Amino acid sequence: MQLDERKYLILQAIIDDYILTAMPVGSRTISRKSGVGFSPATIRNEMSDLEELGYLDQPHTSAGRVPSNKAYRLYVDHLIKGSKLTSDERERMHDHLVARSKQVESVIRSAAGVLSDATKYTSVIVAPKLGTLRIRHVQLVPVAERTALMIIVTNAGIVKDAVIRVPEGLDADDLYSISRVLTQKLADKPLEGVRQAFSELLRGAEQNRKLLGEALQVIEKRLEAGGDASDVIVGGSTNLLEYPEYSDVNKARSFLSVLESKDTLRKLFSRDGSMEVSIRIGPENQLPALNDCSIVTASYRLGDRSTGTLGIIGPTRMNYNRVISVLDFMSRALSDVLSEYQ
Repeated sequence: MQLDERKYLILQAIIDDYILTAMPVGSRTISRKSGVGFSPATIRNEMSDLEELGYLDQPHTSAGRVPSNKAYRLYVDHLIKGSKLTSDERERMHDHLVARSKQVESVIRSAAGVLSDATKYTSVIVAPKLGTLRIRHVQLVPVAERTALMIIVTNAGIVKDAVIRVPEGLDADDLYSISRVLTQKLADKPLEGVRQAFSELLRGAEQNRKLLGEALQVIEKRLEAGGDASDVIVGGSTNLLEYPEYSDVNKARSFLSVLESKDTLRKLFSRDGSMEVSIRIGPENQLPALNDCSIVTASYRLGDRSTGTLGIIGPTRMNYNRVISVLDFMSRALSDVLSEYQ
């Protein structure tokens, strides 16, 4: 049995209504919608066919139907029509980012808040993979006798630091001079370039070889691909608890436990660097706690080098049109704002 134009139209009307109400949809409800134009009896027959094809479920014998995950996949692949944000919405979101653009981490946190506010779902933003970043500045700051704080600033504005040992006899002026040399030699280099630059520095260094060796170890550890909890930012973590799907306490607890695991979120939101929006529905997320959720993601860029991910977690009946429009705009706006740090 194939889906003809009438089945497509009725299925889309059912999904649109369920997204708005979270209530099983009956044939009379659909027949009253403008643009459908079919009798309740005709719609009932089509709904039976759609249920047989796996696109609809019937929670109770006398109840209406609800869309299945198969229906949502068809919806986002073929039926969905992109909606546009109003000019006021675009301007408000962009201005909010620009106003917070003095620090990258602040911008990303702000963007997570904008996303969750604009969609009423939970947002997740993952910073660019550290392995793709390049060094912009290195600074050694004395903090105690024979101890310094090594601060590494990347082209993404991401700051990493670590305490290292300082050989006896080096004062603040010496550390400043070493910092200046490191910045000159390492600026705009990826990790492999950093290793090569250190190799040249170590060959020509008569003094401070031990300090340089420890500095290299710190930079390698901080710039290797992986990440830490600060690289994953969540906005609106309790937004989904407002939806009836998560009125069950155990279900809500399982969802919140996913948000607490930054490693899990980093894997869920890993992408290939494409700017286009992608959608995973229900079991496609491969986590039981997210069987009733969809994850929609897009990428943002720092020039053509570093790529991060921003996305939304919402119920499978989420307003896909709205979410896609917001993510598409925000991925470009965030890329524009962060380009200031190139």
